[in-house]
Amino acid sequence: MSRFHKDPQEDWLTVCLKYLLFMFNFLFWVGGTAVMAVGIWTLTDKSDYLSLLASSTFAVSAYILILAGVLVMVTGFLGCCAVVREQRSCLSVYFSCLLLIFLIELVAGVLAYVYYQRLSDELKQHLSRTMTENYRQPGKEPVTLAVDSLQQDFKCCGSNSSSDWLFSAYTALPDAEGRVVPDSCCKTVTLHCGRRDHPSNIYKVEGGCITKLERFLSDHLLIIGAVGVGVACLQLVGALLTACFIYLLYKEEEEDFSSVE
Repeated sequence: MSRFHKDPQEDWLTVCLKYLLFMFNFLFWVGGTAVMAVGIWTLTDKSDYLSLLASSTFAVSAYILILAGVLVMVTGFLGCCAVVREQRSCLSVYFSCLLLIFLIELVAGVLAYVYYQRLSDELKQHLSRTMTENYRQPGKEPVTLAVDSLQQDFKCCGSNSSSDWLFSAYTALPDAEGRVVPDSCCKTVTLHCGRRDHPSNIYKVEGGCITKLERFLSDHLLIIGAVGVGVACLQLVGALLTACFIYLLYKEEEEDFSSVE
């Protein structure tokens, strides 16, 4: 039997730490679920837009959060088992897992923060060129779908304004059939509606897509960073409690050994 059941005079501090660790592991498991949910939400909510980004940092941050979330949920369960068994070896493994996950989530948070700082420059340099050079071009179907979704979802036209399309490779194509903007710029999308660029027909005065996409991605990055750093801080508390619990078990084992001698 474990010491949890057989030692009625167990030190009150050990008992308190044990129940605190149980509570922590429950919060830890809930936090892991939240971390994984945020990662999945980041990848699935408007995931088409990822093809418009120059780097994969945004997606990598989300994948790291999903991995960390899975590890947190598994580690939380193992932590409960380790506390019940009161084995220092199991608790040491649990402690090591906490530190590992802490580092993983810290990396995700830092990546999100760093990318947040340079997001505006990347979009200004890359998005305009991507839209004007790759839209409706052979082999660029993902970009085409992403641009169409972007303009409809955010009610915008062009990277900075609808006039950007006048200098695009798309309007020079025979497939454009006289369109001055893609049909996805239209307030009500119909075939060949892009031939007329009047403000009553297209999103001409609502602004370009860069500002709106930047705001959308910035909000996601802030949530990624906040969740990653927040749960990482929670893990530091858990690691401290675990270290104290391991120390108390070690002291009790020493006292038991001394009394036997």
